[in-house]
Amino acid sequence: METNLTEEAIQAEVAGIFELQQRHAPKLNRSASRERIQRLRRLEEYILNEAKMEGLFQAMYKDFRKPKAEVLLSEIAVVLQHLRHTRKHLRRWMQPRRAATPLMLFGVSSSVQYEAKGTCLILSPWNYPFNLTFSPLVDALAAGNTVIIKPSEISSHTSRFIRKVVEDLFPTEEVAVVEGDVHAAQALLELPFDHIFFTGSPQVGKIVMAAAAKNLTSVTLELGGKSPALVDDTADLPSLALRMVWGKGLNVGQSCIAPDYVLVQESQKEAFVEAYQQAIRTLYPVEDLAQSPDYARIINQRNFQRLRRLYEDALAKGAKEALGGTWNENDLFVPFTLLTDVHPEMEIMEEEIFGPLVPVVTFRHVQEAVEIINRQPKPLTLYIGSKDRKFTEFVLEHTSSGSVVVNDFMLSFGNPELGFGGVNNSGIGRYMGHAGFLEFSNPKPVLRRRFFDFSVAYPPYTNAKLKLLRFVGRWLA
Repeated sequence: METNLTEEAIQAEVAGIFELQQRHAPKLNRSASRERIQRLRRLEEYILNEAKMEGLFQAMYKDFRKPKAEVLLSEIAVVLQHLRHTRKHLRRWMQPRRAATPLMLFGVSSSVQYEAKGTCLILSPWNYPFNLTFSPLVDALAAGNTVIIKPSEISSHTSRFIRKVVEDLFPTEEVAVVEGDVHAAQALLELPFDHIFFTGSPQVGKIVMAAAAKNLTSVTLELGGKSPALVDDTADLPSLALRMVWGKGLNVGQSCIAPDYVLVQESQKEAFVEAYQQAIRTLYPVEDLAQSPDYARIINQRNFQRLRRLYEDALAKGAKEALGGTWNENDLFVPFTLLTDVHPEMEIMEEEIFGPLVPVVTFRHVQEAVEIINRQPKPLTLYIGSKDRKFTEFVLEHTSSGSVVVNDFMLSFGNPELGFGGVNNSGIGRYMGHAGFLEFSNPKPVLRRRFFDFSVAYPPYTNAKLKLLRFVGRWLA
């Protein structure tokens, strides 16, 4: 779709694509597993073609100054793993599942058949634009849906590459990309899709959910929030800090599952700061971090200024900079920053940071740490750094989050056997692997009367029938 159209032209064009896909959706729904697997193979072969994928590296460098290794690890490898896992298991997932039948339905067989939801909309974000477009697309295609993708206009170079990939691989009636700003998104959200998959902030997630409600459209919301890292006095600080710096440095913290703030046992505060600083020196061995080829940039001026506001507000309210450096607005460079003496009234403790800043909060007892976590909306991921099994189990039992990672970071997106998603403020629904196939499917119960007409349930209701129904209701239900 052209990006310089009027609002009326955008509405007309997206409506045309939507109608085309609606007409084609029943055919994809009836498609056999081999046809769906072939679509996934085409995508996999494209991704494995180094010449074609060079465009992704160039696009993401223009959008983020993103290192090639990060693109390989966090964008390409995740999608490939998901593709292969889905191809391997799809035939089994698609098979009808037999279900037990209660005695009350004697003579009836029960099963569940999986049908595609229909025409789906994927609204993908700017922070991992390739990964978070094609991972849900794999699920949608595996389930037999047609799909319209609206990538973020913020990561514009990568969005254009995504459009090229889709146009090279799929006819418009199967998968289409609609580029554009908020007007394109609004035009799409007015349409009666069968399912909407959105990745982004909780604030925009509420807008998407409200729009979906007008058409009673089901939604998957992959959101974010403040994912805490909880570190007790038994933690292996050098190893944990190294993993945390890697997690916070990936895409310079612009990750929905990045550790947002750290809760450190009071006795470990100084040791944690030192370990964190040493980890930065180990992973980024340069005099000036801004010169490192392995350190990406903030996506745009708006997000740079938002981070600056959080940082300055914290300092103005009493926070101390335990670790930091020089910011460069022209280069969109923000250094690793640790802030101590942080309290809940600071803005940095109220909204998701989405950058390389880390507030450090101390606690004395595990109950105190749990109370701090539970004052915030439920996070997408909770990180626990501890060798104490009782400590870990206490935190698991007394907190709620989309996922938990113990003694590492950023792994919750890595295992398609588990599925991925949030809870309440951090998301609705799960995807990747079997969970994603189910998310884009309608599990349709099918009951077949095989024999034995249960005539006792039919009128006229004689006294004899009432006695029999009482017996059936009490003993056979």
